[in-house]
Amino acid sequence: MQGIRVGNKVSKYPIIQGGMGVGVSLHNLAGSVSKEGGIGVISTADIGYQEEDFYQNPMKANLRAIGKEIKMARDIAGEDKILAVNIMVALRNYAEIVKECVKQKIDLIISGAGIPKDLPQYVKGTCTKIAPIVSSLRCCKLIVKHWMSKYDYVPDMIVIEGPEAGGHLGFKEDELTEENKPKLEDITVEVVNYIKEVEKETSKEIPVISAGGIWDGKDIRRFLDLGADGVQMATRFVATDECDASDAFKQAYVNAKKEDIKIIKSPVGMPGRAINNEFIKNTKKEKPKIDKCYNCIKTCNVATTPYCITKALINAVKGNMKDALVFCGSNVDKVKEIVSVHKLMNELVSEM
Repeated sequence: MQGIRVGNKVSKYPIIQGGMGVGVSLHNLAGSVSKEGGIGVISTADIGYQEEDFYQNPMKANLRAIGKEIKMARDIAGEDKILAVNIMVALRNYAEIVKECVKQKIDLIISGAGIPKDLPQYVKGTCTKIAPIVSSLRCCKLIVKHWMSKYDYVPDMIVIEGPEAGGHLGFKEDELTEENKPKLEDITVEVVNYIKEVEKETSKEIPVISAGGIWDGKDIRRFLDLGADGVQMATRFVATDECDASDAFKQAYVNAKKEDIKIIKSPVGMPGRAINNEFIKNTKKEKPKIDKCYNCIKTCNVATTPYCITKALINAVKGNMKDALVFCGSNVDKVKEIVSVHKLMNELVSEM
């Protein structure tokens, strides 16, 4: 079984833990996954929410927290392990966040929730590698060709997120209905075939990672057999002892039923998959009062947004479930217990 190469490091297993914000995947989860042979991912979305000055100066707090979280994750994982961050293109201070992660010598930046068309300019000449998140062959080609023509930069990795993923989705709402939903398997084959051509043309190894709705080792094996170099999984890692979210957040996953999973319209302007809790139901009846703007998302307008996504996600990670937005993957109803990262990784590997 091959791991995933990032620069001069190779993970033991072909498993990436998906980045989940706000605060769901910070140093403890990411560091533990990397330590166990996967690639742990820290979410940078409002990463400084626990800093004392976050409410006065969220940007300053976020930049400071990046260094702290990366250092603590490395202390858990060890310097020889691969550590990544997830940075949403939709973040208002996207460039500053990217630059700070590069400054902290992060191994890999995974970037989606928008098209990271200018990401290469921040990493050229550094040790940090970059991976765009794509939802289709068309999107993949657009990014690869743009990066190569404008920056003479070939992606270091491609992450495909299919329609069964949690959180923000790179699909139109009508593409998420059962009759119109594209299959991750089909997108994977198309992207793998295209990337093989790019590899021949550029003589560069570009791992392709499949994500969205991957539940167990059998699923992982299926995507490896389709030509993917690895998978990214998020929902399974929420239900672990080491996950940085509150116990109440994890319990919401354990308690979730199939009928609780809902596609919502996020303030980011994209559809997202979440647990249809009281908060979601109440926002349809009445818009929650927004008493502060955190300037987090480029596309958010305080006057028209249905709620403050930062506040709703911070409530979730802290366990204030009454006022919480809880993102999830399509298989959240399969979560039955909370286990250690060590046990989960061993289970996935043995099933493969």
